[in-house]
Amino acid sequence: MFDQADSATLTLGNARIVTPDGIVEGGLAIDGGRISGLTDARDGRDLAGAFLIPGIVDLHTDHVERHTHPRGGVIWPFLPALMAHDGVVISGGTTTVFDSLSVGASMKRPERREILEPLVAAMLEGQERGLFRAEHLLHLRCEISDPATMALTDATVGLPISRLVSVMDHTPGDRQSPDVQRWFTHMIHEMEVDEETGRVMMEDLFERSRTCGAEVRAHVIAASQAAGLPLMSHDDRTEAHVDQAVSEGIHISEFPTTLAAARRAREAGLAIIAGAPNYLRGGSQSGNVAVADLLAEGLVDALASDYIPRSPLDAAFAIAADPALPLDLPAALALVTHAPAHLTGLSDRGAIAEGLRADLAAVRIENGQPVVQAVWREGRQVF
Repeated sequence: MFDQADSATLTLGNARIVTPDGIVEGGLAIDGGRISGLTDARDGRDLAGAFLIPGIVDLHTDHVERHTHPRGGVIWPFLPALMAHDGVVISGGTTTVFDSLSVGASMKRPERREILEPLVAAMLEGQERGLFRAEHLLHLRCEISDPATMALTDATVGLPISRLVSVMDHTPGDRQSPDVQRWFTHMIHEMEVDEETGRVMMEDLFERSRTCGAEVRAHVIAASQAAGLPLMSHDDRTEAHVDQAVSEGIHISEFPTTLAAARRAREAGLAIIAGAPNYLRGGSQSGNVAVADLLAEGLVDALASDYIPRSPLDAAFAIAADPALPLDLPAALALVTHAPAHLTGLSDRGAIAEGLRADLAAVRIENGQPVVQAVWREGRQVF
């Protein structure tokens, strides 16, 4: 088990250490689970010239459901599912993960309403028993088309692991899915229902969105602000979406789907989070704006894994090697380490600097592919 009370003291040597100011060849001293400073390259455990980077901080991963719902109609026991998810997360160099759990449901997986409480309870149990290698925090993805979201938000927003809230509306015809027919065709295929059943379900979603969307949105925002949690507006498509978020006191635009929305978010002073898989794939699977285009205009403050847990690591190294982009490796890694930590008030991590948590990953490059050799959380090797 990972005992957070067991402080670690060690030295890591012969590394290429990625600091906020550049890459330094040498070693790193760790005392009591914190970074105490740079050392002579010959000291300590030999990392054989690997990059030593801060542990990745991932603000949005949907990956939990890959383990809780491994097949259609199957719900796996939550604690072992979370432990399996944790293994995938840590292997990609992520030491702090915001598990993005659905609060309420749109049309797909209505059981999300019933499983949220026991799933969160399993997260808390895993943390308390030291069963996870990464630190798991909770990102509440609040679906405003569902009236049940209000009570579910109230039940979870005050928990100690709840640290981030996104306001989401997956009703087709707007935001992520402006093409209703395309969305419908994809959804009935994914849900394995016939067209007639799908039409009934979609009309129910439209009705819920019309009748309760505004009330649920206002409730989620008020509850989150009362709890002091950062708020994100999800899938902003238009300048009006961004302006609405600004008027509501929201400070982060998560996954804007158009250049126009991202540009407006920057003008309004909102931080912008984009998906790392979008960059690695060379574009959006939904036909939305390419993250490479956002990066080229300086319209990305942080990257999140979305649905591929190791994508922040791969994206950071790929961005640094991309001649079309102006970011070097320290700047690219900051998108997945320092920036997400800063946006969520985690001032004790996200960079290799004296006094910060020794959340670290050793990464070697094999034929252009980053390979994680080892991961430390608070100075304890966990991978």
